[in-house]
Amino acid sequence: MKKTLSILFSLAALTSFGQNPAPAKPQTKAIALMGGVVHIGNGQVIPNGVVLFDKGVITNVVDGTTVRLNLNDVEVIDVSGKHVYPGFISPVSTVGLQETGAVRATVDKQEIGNLNPHIRALIAYNTDSEIIPTIRNNGVLFSQATPQGGTISGSSSVMMSDGWNWEDAVLKKDDGLWLNWPAYFSRDFNLEDFSTVVRKNERREAAIAALQATFADARAYAALANPTPMNLKLEAMKGLFSGKQNLYIRANNGKDIIESVRFAKGAGVQKVVIVGGEDAHRAITFLKENNVPVILGEMHRLPTREDEDVDLPYRLPGILQKAGILVGLSYADEWWRTRNLPFQAGTAAGFGVTEREEALKMVTSNTAKILGIDNLVGTLEKGKQATLFVSAGDALDMRTNVIEKVFIQGRKVDLDDRHKRLYRTYKDKYEQK
Repeated sequence: MKKTLSILFSLAALTSFGQNPAPAKPQTKAIALMGGVVHIGNGQVIPNGVVLFDKGVITNVVDGTTVRLNLNDVEVIDVSGKHVYPGFISPVSTVGLQETGAVRATVDKQEIGNLNPHIRALIAYNTDSEIIPTIRNNGVLFSQATPQGGTISGSSSVMMSDGWNWEDAVLKKDDGLWLNWPAYFSRDFNLEDFSTVVRKNERREAAIAALQATFADARAYAALANPTPMNLKLEAMKGLFSGKQNLYIRANNGKDIIESVRFAKGAGVQKVVIVGGEDAHRAITFLKENNVPVILGEMHRLPTREDEDVDLPYRLPGILQKAGILVGLSYADEWWRTRNLPFQAGTAAGFGVTEREEALKMVTSNTAKILGIDNLVGTLEKGKQATLFVSAGDALDMRTNVIEKVFIQGRKVDLDDRHKRLYRTYKDKYEQK
């Protein structure tokens, strides 16, 4: 019995040593960040700004050289020479839905079946994930918990990177449904010689027919005042026809982008977002005519076709931005690489986006508009939530992105994470030699 207790206490001690920091406590005193370079998130920059927030809400953002504020009973934090940003937003994310890809018990990002509109990623979100502190250490303070698999994957929700449970962490519940459009071509990857074979998708017509039937049923169901009995699958789709929810369509090929949007509009869907969009530059006129925003997938990749410019993925955000299309950036379902999202915006800034602040908008205000949370976050403006961070330098540059302070709804967040703990452990190890 003594040995058993000893082992249990030892395991408990090891577990507690490796735990994430506890969620931050509510803001109790007004805070003023003074003298920093304030990036509003809407294209504006204040070189010597003051950001004042109280009870989790921004109460003022002003130029410190021209405006004097009453700072009695305010905690003043000098951030001179540093940069203040609104929290970055990572859409199309499985952060909190999977921990270790090779361990099935830690992966909860999809359900069996093809048509699952009633599945909610929200309730699978794990606030104890050790990945969450690592992404907020690069300024990513929101992620869109996104389901995968099937043709209709389910609904996503926008989560904050701090909270005891999903009820605490959620910013917007069930913001939209996810549709994997049946592609015209399918790609088969050969692990033996690492080749890719592209062929016509023979299952496409049957999949589209099933979608047409499902959306027709959902539209008819949504028109009923009090449907009896309640159909959970169709109930979950009602927001698509009222405009309360987005329909996120995963599509890359130009033909698939156009066809999927036409399908959605014809089915009565009010708000459509293209996700992935590798060929979005081939459908610019169509996307503009239909007012369809695009959330691009990973930029740090090779082009889709052998005859395309090798830097096309880098230039794509700038091509769409110059054409007047609302663009957001993502890592498209990657979880462990989400921390590098700011550097995709930095790459976009160096490859054709008109201004660096325009690239910043692709991970702040643009994404907030697309997800329908721009009334709460995305910019540093009076009345919005005080979810922001302070970086020692340019947060879009991996060489200077050093996050020193993070506030989520005004709460001071502990910036410890597993990466830092491992660094300290092995730093001590080799310093002892």
